[in-house]
Amino acid sequence: MLTREALAPFLKNEEARLMAESGGVRRSPFQYVLCAATSPAVKQTEETLTYLNQGQSYEIRMLNRKLVEYSDISTKYVKSIVRVVFHDRRLQYMEHQQLEGWRWSRPGDRILDIDIPLSVGVLEPRSHPLHLNTIEFLWDPAKNASVFIQVNCISTEFTPRKHGGEKGVPFRIQVDTFTTNEQGEYMEHVQSASCQIKVFKPKGADRKLKTDREKIHKKEPQDREKYQLSHETTVLKECSPWPDAVNLPNHSSSNGGGSNSLPLSPGYHSPPAPCSFTERSCSPDQPAELLVAGCTDHLLATSSPQDTQQWLLQHRFTPFSKLFSSFSGADLLRMSREDLIQICGPADGIRLFNTMKGRTIQPRLTIYVSQQQSRTPASLKAVGGDIYHALYLEDLTLLDLTDKLAMLFNTLPQRIIHVYRQKPAGIHVLVTDEMVQNFTEETSFIISTIRDENTDGFHIVLK
Repeated sequence: MLTREALAPFLKNEEARLMAESGGVRRSPFQYVLCAATSPAVKQTEETLTYLNQGQSYEIRMLNRKLVEYSDISTKYVKSIVRVVFHDRRLQYMEHQQLEGWRWSRPGDRILDIDIPLSVGVLEPRSHPLHLNTIEFLWDPAKNASVFIQVNCISTEFTPRKHGGEKGVPFRIQVDTFTTNEQGEYMEHVQSASCQIKVFKPKGADRKLKTDREKIHKKEPQDREKYQLSHETTVLKECSPWPDAVNLPNHSSSNGGGSNSLPLSPGYHSPPAPCSFTERSCSPDQPAELLVAGCTDHLLATSSPQDTQQWLLQHRFTPFSKLFSSFSGADLLRMSREDLIQICGPADGIRLFNTMKGRTIQPRLTIYVSQQQSRTPASLKAVGGDIYHALYLEDLTLLDLTDKLAMLFNTLPQRIIHVYRQKPAGIHVLVTDEMVQNFTEETSFIISTIRDENTDGFHIVLK
């Protein structure tokens, strides 16, 4: 472990440099260093990029620049939360779906782990079972600390496979640090810092780094000057705190309680207040004749952002209402099916696209039925027709048929005890799922009802 005396010259020079860079603005007391080399194939104007191997332990040193001076950190310990998050803004909005997909494909695994035996000066390390990309711990800022982390996902696991090629997406490692408030809760945000990384399969990072160095070495000297020098370690740069980090609920106390709820991404916490819908109106207090565009079955190009929000809520797209909070109906309707799949994930993206376009479910079977007591009324005898109703079955099951018959009779499905098929010989055959599956398309039936003497229900006979 580095001693205070050995660190003093480095910390003084570093503090002076940072003060000069920031124009004299007082900087946060902490610095975080990831012990992994930066890539030399990054231009001077771009952010550093560091390659990591999947599952390998990497040290993050947490240094206190003010060890040689008076420190304004008054608490004994501070808490740091380390996250692996997406660098790409589009993937940040999709983070919930991406992480859920990874969870299902890698059951029991975590995206981010802490290597406790190698870590130094770290107290009460915790990893929440529902937040696979997050760890947290306490450490003493007067003594520095080193935490060893392992990133278990690789960049190409979140890359769409098109045209047979793959290009790994970049991640970010972000550290948010907190001190205690007057109640002893770790709620006072002190500093956040992050760096950009890519994760490869074991030994892949070493090969990629070697390839980058060879690539830059072959360039002309004037061209090499456009690229950053490779450094053996990566300094995390100060950044904004993770969304809502400073407003987290009480998830630990001064004696080291653990996190109960950590946010996953900017778009997936604090969902908007739900809108209550009745069968005929947008709210219990709104009459049916005042329906707005957002509460119709179809999204309109003229829908305002407020109407679009109501439409999303009505059609069970609440998780995406915050993401699309500033979108009008025209904005959403311009998006392609592929756009929505990338943003919302395959299942919700396809459902949102079909719902927006007003695509109805095509019935798998259509049958026509006529109620026996309403056949050939006098007004229709002139045209020689009986009154038939079309029943559209989406599922070829007895349950679906019963539901449609109940709607026709304006009754509850539970009141229909049995459905029978009357054969020409007069026998009654109990209708089953298999029989429904063998109905011919556009078959017509005459239906009659038989009241059950022992219950309030009745039987239906198809002739």
